[in-house]
Amino acid sequence: MTPSAERGRGARPRQPRRRKRCRSVRTPATAGTAPPGTAPPGTDPPGTDLPGTDLPGTDLPGTAAPASPALGHFQTLPLELFQMLLNYLPVKDISTLSMVSKSISARLIRYIATAAGSRRLLLQDFHQEPPAPRGAASILEHYRALGLLLKRCTLLLPTRDRLRSVQRLLQGVSCFKLSGCAVPLRCLGLRCYGEFLQILTAGWDELECHRVFNFLWELSNLARKVQTVVSSKPGSARRLELRIRLFCRGVLLSPGSRRSDSAFWLTRILKPWPMVNQARLLYIIFGPVSSRDGHVVWQKMTEGPTDESSLKGLADAIKLLYGTEAREWTADDVISLVDELSVVPQEWLMENNARLLLLSGNSICFTFLASKAVNGRAVELAKLMVFMVLVCEKDLYCMDWAVRMMQKVCKVFSTPWERNNFLQCLENCFARMLMDMLQAVLAGDRDEEDSSFLNLFHLMNAQANFHKEILSLAMGSSSSSST
Repeated sequence: MTPSAERGRGARPRQPRRRKRCRSVRTPATAGTAPPGTAPPGTDPPGTDLPGTDLPGTDLPGTAAPASPALGHFQTLPLELFQMLLNYLPVKDISTLSMVSKSISARLIRYIATAAGSRRLLLQDFHQEPPAPRGAASILEHYRALGLLLKRCTLLLPTRDRLRSVQRLLQGVSCFKLSGCAVPLRCLGLRCYGEFLQILTAGWDELECHRVFNFLWELSNLARKVQTVVSSKPGSARRLELRIRLFCRGVLLSPGSRRSDSAFWLTRILKPWPMVNQARLLYIIFGPVSSRDGHVVWQKMTEGPTDESSLKGLADAIKLLYGTEAREWTADDVISLVDELSVVPQEWLMENNARLLLLSGNSICFTFLASKAVNGRAVELAKLMVFMVLVCEKDLYCMDWAVRMMQKVCKVFSTPWERNNFLQCLENCFARMLMDMLQAVLAGDRDEEDSSFLNLFHLMNAQANFHKEILSLAMGSSSSSST
């Protein structure tokens, strides 16, 4: 069959197709006309819509593929050049850079672990002679920024792995160790370590902070060293006492910490030990020290009256444990600790006991006195009250405070007889102390400062002012009742 016959049987003849004319849009030639093979003006080059790649240079000739979203344009840089660029960035900017991606963060961790990164970031200018305030502030600020950097770089790791990674990076800094510095009194290393840890652990929950404490406790072998100082004779391990004091105050109880954080760390330090050892350890950390060599002065509270500066650290620690931030301590725990502290290493002078209670605040002072009233220790309570009146006179506190404190204590007694017995003991204690001091003055027992005569002078003035306030209060209440 011929092709013509085949078409005749019903096949439709093919229609010729028309060509579409493509009109070329002519644009005036300009100086910014894009060369062949590149995107036209006004359009974004390929790959620039990826996150982290909105920097210039994505259309560099010779790049076969767009940069990785994790590294951005740093993908095109050699690792050595990337680390060289970091040397020109402040630590705060590097910590901000670490939040870009996990890959950037990993590169920064590798950079810190290199010799160049350690020299750049792990500053060790801790010994300044003499110590300059600006220099100390700058190196402390540096380690705060470094703590923020490592906090961000290790953000996705579990707590235990974060601590191990940080320790591997810091293990070369000898001044961060408990016994690593030869001149600890002139070293800022432990303070810098404390500021670093404070920023690193900020916002962590209590369970994570427990792990941090256990990690540091085991790393520094503190359990064995604390056991040595609390079980041996006071002052027999003076250097170890000093090391423990500086480590606890500088690293765990850094000066800039919040009260809740300080209460947590102090609780972790004290709670593993019995009450007797807690009092010894509290004295080691916060007790008075020698201005010459920094060692703990154990006989300060037993040899004579001391000043407020020697007791302020202990008083602040007691207030911290008594406050609402220390949830694991009850009022009875704190009162028992204060009672135990007053015989470390031997029984304190009563004046030092009274001064410590005054510095510890009204709540602790009243609770301590009320516990003695409840337990029937009226004679001891009266003697302590007399010395509190004496301290008010010496340290220029308002005598009205002592009178009102006595009024509150009198309300604790359950019967009028107990209250009258306490007041009688109070007056007898005043008379006995005056006679003893007068006898010492008449016997000629005087030292260079003539302290016996001064004590008699202060006690007589204290008694006069105390009774004057009582009479004023009594007369004021009687006149108000009569009207």
